[in-house]
Amino acid sequence: MTKADIINEVAIATGMPKKEVGTVVEAFMEEVKKCLIEKKDNVYLRGFGSFNIKHRAAKTARNISKNTRKRRATRWLLTSVKKDYVRTDIRASKLAV
Repeated sequence: MTKADIINEVAIATGMPKKEVGTVVEAFMEEVKKCLIEKKDNVYLRGFGSFNIKHRAAKTARNISKNTRKRRATRWLLTSVKKDYVRTDIRASKLAV
């Protein structure tokens, strides 16, 4: 599902014009991005899941076939955690297909 699909579905469900729904969706996504990138803060969506940002330390990676080592820099990693019942619904829908 794309952002345009989300906008269409919300516009149909609420009866709001697509332009207004698009503005709301964009503002929501910008706020989530700002929390994750600028504030380094996690985003929790009650009833859906969360977006977590984790710091990964520098490490040495190895290429076994070439027998070389490479230093990986520190980085931030984005992870998402789904609520248990969302995960259960996803698994159930795969079994139903």
